[in-house]
Amino acid sequence: MNDQKAVSGSISIALTGSGGAGVITAGNMLLEAAAKSGLYGLFTRSSGPQIRGGEAAAMLRLSSEPVSAALAGLPDDDVGEVMKRMLVKRGEEALRASREAYAAGAEFAANADCEPRELQPGGLGEDRWMISGNEAAGLGAVKGGVRFVAAYPITPATDLLEWMAKNLQKVGGALVQAEDELASINMIVGSSFGGTPSLTATSGPGLALMTESIGLAVASEVPIVVVDVMRGGPSTGIPTKSEQSDLNIALHGLHGDAPHLVLAPLSVGDCLFTTQWAVTLAEATQTPAIVLSDQLLGQTKAIIDEPADIAFVSQRLTAGGEMEGFERYALGGGNVSPMSVPGVAGGQYTADGLEHAESGLPSSQVSDHAEQLGKRAEKIQGYEFGDHWADIEGDGSTAVITWGSTTGAVREALARLRAGGQDIRLIAPRLLAPLQTEAWAKAFDGVERALIVELNHSAQFYHYLMGHLDFPCPVDHIHRPGPLPYRVEELTREIREWSAS
Repeated sequence: MNDQKAVSGSISIALTGSGGAGVITAGNMLLEAAAKSGLYGLFTRSSGPQIRGGEAAAMLRLSSEPVSAALAGLPDDDVGEVMKRMLVKRGEEALRASREAYAAGAEFAANADCEPRELQPGGLGEDRWMISGNEAAGLGAVKGGVRFVAAYPITPATDLLEWMAKNLQKVGGALVQAEDELASINMIVGSSFGGTPSLTATSGPGLALMTESIGLAVASEVPIVVVDVMRGGPSTGIPTKSEQSDLNIALHGLHGDAPHLVLAPLSVGDCLFTTQWAVTLAEATQTPAIVLSDQLLGQTKAIIDEPADIAFVSQRLTAGGEMEGFERYALGGGNVSPMSVPGVAGGQYTADGLEHAESGLPSSQVSDHAEQLGKRAEKIQGYEFGDHWADIEGDGSTAVITWGSTTGAVREALARLRAGGQDIRLIAPRLLAPLQTEAWAKAFDGVERALIVELNHSAQFYHYLMGHLDFPCPVDHIHRPGPLPYRVEELTREIREWSAS
């Protein structure tokens, strides 16, 4: 599940220009050419909030060992084939101009007063993928069983929805573009109530609108998945940039005591695993799951090793057989009670936002409220999540804790520090709620000092962990807002200085 490698040789390329001038297209072509020649790579994009115009940048990092002449060392045939495929619809003139631009760049590189860094191609084969985080999340949702999506377009989640709109049809599913976020969340609650695993994708402003209906899904015990591809906030904020600042609303944004699942992928490739796992968990526990991706993960395209095909076995517990005396919210049995499919004789029940008795009939009795609150909390607190809750690497007495998209930069910074003789442990949880207190305690065995790293202004993750975990050692934190992500060099320096202090 780790697609981020510490590499000894790599090259970084930045392309900039006006929006609509082809910068992002050029970045995509370079990455695909790198993939065809067998390299690993990462392509991140930056653009202004304008519909068209403003600034645009494509930033690539390619890694491996040396091969031919131009600075990036990409074989001419691979670049030419990609250009032809991607530009043929724009006409022969556009293709000719692009070929001439490529040739001019290669000639400049050959005569440049710098040392070329050539990368060794190894052949793409069957075991490499070129995929974005949003595409990976969509694939994970489909592999998890999602067959209905309702959503309203919003940057930077829209391309996840575009991917699912095409690919859901291949497995008999469907996507509906709703009139707004309120409609989309209620559509998936209704679809899931009818027996179909369902999902919506949005960003911070949309998640804010959805919170009441996510609470409805908690109260009625209807499993749904909400993928929040985070961006800078508050309000409209910075729509095209990344920030880990929706953590508080994802954890605490529902009114009342409303236990639910919150997960966060740790890399582009992990968007597949974490979203698939989120669907599985939501279905198994009959609970809403919020997946916190962000613009950096979602819109980054990477060349990665093919992710492991993990077949989860958890499924929704449904009522069957003799339905006489069916009680939808019956207590006991691990606190997950069978759901009936609408239309099944004897399986009818009331499902709404009111508190209820075991039968589902509305109730304001103290005992019913206390029992149902306990049922909804204990069914996820007592669930066996296993080792998937976090990636833990190293066993040093010093630990760095991080989450989400920041994990990649932290992981590589620690790899550099380990190469220099420092043994620093990495703890990167992908299950943020419910907190796995026993697993956290085990992860901290032998740790004498810890540092939390996150990308938001108010250190939300630090305060969350400090408020709920009994750390056995001093804990410091590094945090800053987006829109610029952490750089490996920046973190390497800061972690080195912290560990030496």
